[in-house]
Amino acid sequence: MKTIGLIGGMSWESTIPYYSIINMEINKLLGKNHSAKCLIYSFDFQDIEELQYLGDWSTLELKISEAGNSLKSAGAELIVLCTNTMHKVVSNFENKVGLPLIHIAEAVGEEVVAKEIKRIGLLGTIFTMEQDFYKSLLQSKFNLEVIIPEKEDMERINYIIYNELVKGIIKDESRNEYLRIMDKMVENGAEGIILGCTEIGLLIKDYKLDIFDSTSIHAKKAVKLCNVFSPTVL
Repeated sequence: MKTIGLIGGMSWESTIPYYSIINMEINKLLGKNHSAKCLIYSFDFQDIEELQYLGDWSTLELKISEAGNSLKSAGAELIVLCTNTMHKVVSNFENKVGLPLIHIAEAVGEEVVAKEIKRIGLLGTIFTMEQDFYKSLLQSKFNLEVIIPEKEDMERINYIIYNELVKGIIKDESRNEYLRIMDKMVENGAEGIILGCTEIGLLIKDYKLDIFDSTSIHAKKAVKLCNVFSPTVL
């Protein structure tokens, strides 16, 4: 079993499901009391948030690379960056760290095309929805048309993420807001919705169309790549 390095704390609320899902999936494969071999580097999210809003992505890139190198030194063999937004700064990660990084948008894109969906709605932080680093990968690699909410709705989604979900605050009225916005995206042609922020899955559990929870998809992809085989297969 390969040792998975988790770069988390962005936020810690969504890092918990990563740890839980990875361990549960390993146990499903191996049975008994098996669990994952993993290491976690957890950031103080306030530092990350402030740099995001300052637009200081070069410092953020350095921090992510340093975290990756710390995990490599501790024995990690592959890296999972437990956040969507910070994938903005990973284009040179593998060269700088020397370990494979499982890209969250690639993992999600694979699941979307497996459902034969062509037009997909994207929810996430304002950075993920507005900027191209995530959408362009879905468009170029998977030939998906990406639909995002209107500006006012994007701001509402972002507010709920940073002021509620990263603190573990779950409100019915916020869930209803997300569902309202998702309905509008469907009216605009979305055939499914990507929960493209790792905290959104804490709020939205189901929907009338396919939803793609980036946290769950990403964590399960990590398990597939850490060379674990069920004893029944051997």
